[in-house]
Amino acid sequence: MKHSLRIGRIAGIPILIHWTFLLLLGFIIYSQVLRGSSTAATLAAVGFVLVLFACVVLHELGHALTAKHFGFVTRKITLLPIGGIASLEQLPDSPRQELLVALAGPAVNVLIALGLYPFVSGAAFAVPDIGRLTTAQDFVSALFQLNLTLALFNLLPAFPMDGGRVLRALLSFWLDRLRATRFAAGLGKLMALAFVFFGLLSNPFLVLIGLFVYFGAHAEALSVEFNELLRDYTVRNAMMTNFLTLAPTDNVQAAADKLLAGSDQDLLVVDAERVVGVMPRQLILEALREKRQSAAVTEVMKRDFETVQVGDKLSQVFANAMQQSNAFYPVLENNRLQGIIDLNNLTEFVAIRAALSA
Repeated sequence: MKHSLRIGRIAGIPILIHWTFLLLLGFIIYSQVLRGSSTAATLAAVGFVLVLFACVVLHELGHALTAKHFGFVTRKITLLPIGGIASLEQLPDSPRQELLVALAGPAVNVLIALGLYPFVSGAAFAVPDIGRLTTAQDFVSALFQLNLTLALFNLLPAFPMDGGRVLRALLSFWLDRLRATRFAAGLGKLMALAFVFFGLLSNPFLVLIGLFVYFGAHAEALSVEFNELLRDYTVRNAMMTNFLTLAPTDNVQAAADKLLAGSDQDLLVVDAERVVGVMPRQLILEALREKRQSAAVTEVMKRDFETVQVGDKLSQVFANAMQQSNAFYPVLENNRLQGIIDLNNLTEFVAIRAALSA
């Protein structure tokens, strides 16, 4: 996810925090100032939010480590103001595996709550006010209740919450994955509209949750639609074989001329069928602004770039490309250039397959 700051790594998984999370902390501090709270109360409220989000990280690690048990890799965990996201490279196709991965997160929150229960006060099930955590017992009681709330909320049968994945996994024992996803996503959208409706009447925060659920359900449905359309294809089926290249001896002006000569936005620098660099449009323009027209492309080109193989699954390449702002991959076979693939021709391939399947 864009505009996220990496704050650490746990079990080999990068932990990122989205910049909007800082808005949440700012809102907590602002609310405490408006209430006239003391510095100690304000720090306690901020500390509570940080501890609560540590529980969110553990929740996402529950998903990630269970997925790892089944052989699936988690690229990162990102913290947002309304929770966290564990970005798996690939979701399990097996309903049983998806069910266990989905349940692992809420199970972590339940275990945390059980661990805290012996230390909570008698008012553990009252609505917590994080602005008035006057004692350690108040702190523990609020943390206990909110972990239970996280577990129950995440089990609502709506994407992108865990309950939506649980529902899809259960339906997938009888239906194909696409139909199960459509049903779960449709239910998620209905639930999202209910959140928005009641939020407009009572609590604006519910509107935010409703919008998050609605677009999350929509994105999940699209993702599975795309995966189904691309399931039986490899990179070879979608790669472009008609593209422009540069030689290591070419200069920046030659690269600019080739930009004008075709529709390519990224050019490859190729030496004896081997890709040695990439010249994105932005690098060419920057070099021109610096009056480096005569500089060799090897002085400007990007040497660190991703590649894919002709036999790679197209669904996986598409999923990776969707995570990048300008996905562009040289396609190799036995280390020799065979073609290129980018997000534009991936989406074109998806559109063609959708039209043919319709």
